[in-house]
Order: sequence, then C-alpha cells, then structure tokens
Amino acid sequence: MKTLLQCILIGAVALIVSGFKEGNSPFNQLPDFIQGDIQSSQYDGTTNDLLTGGLGASGLASGTAPVFDDPLNPTPEELRTLAIYNNYRALVDTVPGGGYGEFFGPQVGNGGEGLVAGEEHLAYMSVEGSDVPVTVMVQVPDSFNPHQACMITAPSSGSRGIYGAIGTAGEWGLKKGCAVVYTDKGTGTGSHNLATNAAQRIDGTLTRADEPVQFRADLSDQERADFNVAWPDRFAYKHAHSQVNPEADWGRHVLQSIEFGFYVLNEKFGQETGNGRKVIKVRPKNTLVIASSVSNGGGASVRAAELDDRGLIDGVAVSEPNVNPQVDTSFTIRQGSGPEITEHSRSLLDYTTALAVYQGCANIAPEVRDVAPLNAVFNNFTVAENICNSLANKGLVTGATTDDRATDALRILEEDLGIQPEQNLLAPIHFGLAVAQSISVTYANAYAEAGVADRLCDISLAATDATGAVTPLSGAREAALFSASNGIPPSAGVNLVYDNAEGQPTNLAASASPSSSQLDYGLDALLCLRSLAVGTDVTSGAALSGTAAEMADRIADGIEQVRASGNLQGKPAVFVTGRADAILPINHTSRPYFGLNQRVEGSDSNLRYYEILNAHHLDVLNGIQVPGLADTYVPLHHYYFQALDLVWANLTEKQALPPSQVVRTVPRGNIATPLSEANLTPIAANPDAGDRIVFSDDQVQIPD
Repeated sequence: MKTLLQCILIGAVALIVSGFKEGNSPFNQLPDFIQGDIQSSQYDGTTNDLLTGGLGASGLASGTAPVFDDPLNPTPEELRTLAIYNNYRALVDTVPGGGYGEFFGPQVGNGGEGLVAGEEHLAYMSVEGSDVPVTVMVQVPDSFNPHQACMITAPSSGSRGIYGAIGTAGEWGLKKGCAVVYTDKGTGTGSHNLATNAAQRIDGTLTRADEPVQFRADLSDQERADFNVAWPDRFAYKHAHSQVNPEADWGRHVLQSIEFGFYVLNEKFGQETGNGRKVIKVRPKNTLVIASSVSNGGGASVRAAELDDRGLIDGVAVSEPNVNPQVDTSFTIRQGSGPEITEHSRSLLDYTTALAVYQGCANIAPEVRDVAPLNAVFNNFTVAENICNSLANKGLVTGATTDDRATDALRILEEDLGIQPEQNLLAPIHFGLAVAQSISVTYANAYAEAGVADRLCDISLAATDATGAVTPLSGAREAALFSASNGIPPSAGVNLVYDNAEGQPTNLAASASPSSSQLDYGLDALLCLRSLAVGTDVTSGAALSGTAAEMADRIADGIEQVRASGNLQGKPAVFVTGRADAILPINHTSRPYFGLNQRVEGSDSNLRYYEILNAHHLDVLNGIQVPGLADTYVPLHHYYFQALDLVWANLTEKQALPPSQVVRTVPRGNIATPLSEANLTPIAANPDAGDRIVFSDDQVQIPD
C-alpha cells in the first residue's frame, strides 16, 4: 500500500510529465520568446471595448473616421481606436444592404452596439534566428469561461498590424466567448522614417529615441546619413526591409501566439499558490483551439497546423488562404469539361509579378475594357496603351493593334498563368489600387532578405506630390501610419517610387521607363521584379548575372521556405474561397492545396474545400454602389463565419463536416435590393453530385 508521501510524489511527477508533454511546466511561466514588458488594458464594454474600440457597430459603419485631438501627437488609445476602425472596414463591407448588421457585424448575436468587455495584453516576441520584433496580442472577453475554454487564432491578413484580423477571426471569437490570439506575423505597419529616424512603438506612437520599436532598418548612423543624401525622404518598412523572410516563420508565429495565450489565461485563471505562483489550469487538452483568419492570416494558421506537433490546435477554419503549396505535378486540376491544369501551385511572387506586368495592358482588352466596373476610374487608358506598346516592343505580347496586344496580354494571364476568367471584372480595380505591384515589391524584398539600401529593382518608398516627385510625408500623416497604413505601400500616403524613372525618381504609377521613354507605369521596374521571380531575364530570355542573379537565387530559396506541406495531420479543417478571387488565384492556392492534402493525407484527410460562386477576395469592394459590384457579388465573409461554425460544431458536437462543394450563390441583381438569405445559398450537408468537389484519378475535379 502506498504511503501518503508516495502518492504526493507520484502526483507531482505526473503533473510535471503532463506539463512537459504540452510544452509547459506545472507552474505558469512567461514564454522565453516574449521580449520586454507586457502591456495590459481593461475595457469596460461601455466607454471602450475589445472589438470596436468604443465605436460600436454604428461607429464602425460610419463613413466619418474618428479623429485625434492633436493630429501630430495622437494618444495610444486614439491610435488603437482608429486602427480598429480602419482594419475592420478594410475587410468587411459595412454599407447598408450588404449583410452588415444582419448576417455579420459586432451587433449580430451580441445585442446593442456589440461592444465586448474584457482584457487586452500586448507584447513583442521573437523567433529563433531573428531579432526582429513580432507583435503578439491576447484578448480575453469577460464572457470567457475557463471551464469551457476556447481560443481562436487571428494572425493579420496582408501585411496589416496587430488589429488586422479584428473584424474577421476577432469578431467571431470574441462573440463566442473565446480568447483571441493575434500576431502581425513579423510584417505589420512598422515604418522607419530614414530622414528623421522616427519609428513606431508597440502602441503606434512615434519615437526617435533608442528604445524598443516595431522596426528600424539595420543601418548605422553613417550609413543612414549617406543613404539620405542619395535618396532623401525615404521610408523603410518592416515586411519589406527587415532582412528576414518573415513568411517562413508565420506558422511559428501563430503557434507562439497560442502559447502566449495560454500564459495569459493561466495568469488570470490558474490556481494561485501560497508563494504567488500560478498552477496551470487552462491547458491545450481542456481548451478548444481553432486556427483561423483570412488571406495571409489564413495561410499562417494553415502553416501552424502543419507544424503543430504538440496538439495545440484542434481544428482549422480559414478564408481565401495565401498558401504556396509544394509543387506536386502528379495531380492535375480541372473545372467542368475545361482543360486540365498541370502548371498549378505557382508561387505568390510568380503569379503576382505576372499580374503586375501584364494586367495594365489586359485592362483594355475588348472583353474587359468597358465591362469591368470602374475600370476607367481606377486606370488611365493612355498609360494602359503605353504598357501594351512597351510589351509589344519587347516581344512580350503580339498583335498589330492595341486591342490585339491587350487580348494577348489577357490570354497570357488566363492560359499561360492559369488565372480564372472570373477575375477579369475585378482585376482592373486591383491594378488601379496597385495590389499586385505592391505585393511584388514587398515580397521580392522579403524573400531576398534585402535591406532598404538595396533598393531592389530601383524601387524605394516615399511620399510623392501631385507630379509624382518625392516629398516629405506630412507630420500628421506619419503620426497616423500605425492606424492608417496596411503595411504594404502604396498606403496612407507612402508610395512606390521608381528611382530610375526617366527624369527623376517618380511615383511608380506615373513613371516613364528609360527603355521606352513612355509613361508605362515604370514597366522596366516591374519587368525587373518579374525576372527576379522567374530567375531569367524575361525580355531577352538570357540568364541573370551579378547582383540580379544573386538576388534571384535568394528569392528562390525564400519561396521554398514558405511552401506548405499539405499535411494537416488529420485535423478537421475548412477552406472557403471565392471563385472570382483576383488577388490569390485559386488554381495556385486553395485548389492545389486541397489536391496536395488529398495526396499527402489520403483517407486520413479531414479537409473540406468550399468554393463560393460570385465571391472574391475583398468584400469591401461590394460596398461600392455601382453596377457590377454591389449587385454582382456576395460577401465571402458570411461563408468564413459559416466555416468557423462548422468546425466548432464538429469539435464540440461531433457534427460531420459537409463534403467539399461548389456553393452556388445568387447575386442581388439590383443595388437597391438588400442582401437576403435567398442570395446566400448555404453550404449543403449533402450536396448534389453535380456540386461536389472531389479528388479522383489524380485530379482535383471542380464542377462548373
């Protein structure tokens, strides 16, 4: 018979072993990857809150943004409120009639204005091999129940800051009573004014002092001074210029955010001992954890699920994830009776640089020019014609007329690059917003681990005036960068500048290329980025040499570092993606990831893929009240929340996930007609055979 002492010792050993198995000691310990102090705030849900920054649902929907009392010296709370306002509205359509307030929004299922009381904890963390700070945040709503503990990951979409997923994973998780763990993934809005040395603290306020900041370029004082003489008034940005490839660690960032989440929860709910230590009570084994978010954030959560070897994550629910699947040519993709797609799984930089080069010309193809909504508003057709001429003169498109050349540019994107024709209506708006151009610049720098002084392809970042010339950014705009920037210029007054433009450094969109002396959107610079992405000079076909060859090799290595394995380790997972996605083409992201997962996991796979018709990447565009937008598309956001609901039901109630399928939504057809349930065809528990997406005969088969 065991003595009392033996029982105590056995219990202690069991507790220690259990703790180590889950990556924790029996006592709550601050993870060693946390840098510096944790900033903690309590929000009462009346004067301020976790979800809306005190604005409430009506404040988020208002077209009037919150303002600073002193525009040059905003307070941390003012910056936070504006950041929540801008980040929420950047991803969610808040215009009446589009579903806000009925199908989604802070007030839906939450009552009143939807304010959520609770605690917010903010800190810096690092990953092994890098000293660049990564921002992490945990929100714990007052409704959190430690006896029914749940946690949702909310890595930022795009290159956004720490509040980038507030309106997506943040809203769903907080209203569910779950802790929400956020990270900026080492990207974020961290800007460094090289002229003044001003950078952002973790709360967004600016400082020139030598103290912890989100990002400063790795330049000595003399190097920075020399750079400023040659290239005055430039900025460095965290994602582009940190000289690391943060995307390679996005999965680790998410896993670490979960660990930090458990630390915060156990500081609050752990059992306190006599010496002030907290015994861990909230553990992975008694906490439901869903890895989630959209776009880049969704891709980060997918990577986290692939890397999770400690059982931290129970399920995955993501929308339009930016995943770069490992290339597996043993399977093809086919939609309906269309052609087999063998060249799938192209990298983000591959297809994005192609869009940056060819889309400006394709915008004026006859089948696009006068059909795509707001094409002429967002794009200068004279510049588009110049792009077509420059491409033709370089032998990159064929045709005797502009129409012929534009049609050939469109053919290249659709047939050679595997871009869906459904993107044609939206791609011109994205080109006008410089989406592909900005992604090409930022990610080429990041994959190459280039610094700001490298000025990859002679492109830098700065404010520009009405003529396109470089100018200092105003003090008020710089003070608001934390709240207004999406972390990937052009944004919030900081633009892409082509330093080698004919005449002088000029805003890329207004640049004349040296090779053509035409205003062709700085095509020479975009072709340079394209050449680095594919590893050869795309104009001549010759091998790259010198610095260009070195950078191309580094970029190729960087791309390989971010490839997804397709192995979700049997976790229940849901992807929802819009067929009309014009930013992350589905033949290179969700579709091939589904196929790779089927190849890797086979019958053990629990991944479901739902492809939503009449949906695309940026729901916010649906709020533009013009024909071809509000009347044509439905919110993918609604289906993202359905994905979370389905994974939640699977994990808590053992409800089976519906089979992979095409969801045939119904456009509103009239701008004046509010969105209704009739437009939002539900994901079917038992879809018709003609709607099912299957992997059969080494092929991902997608119904038309």
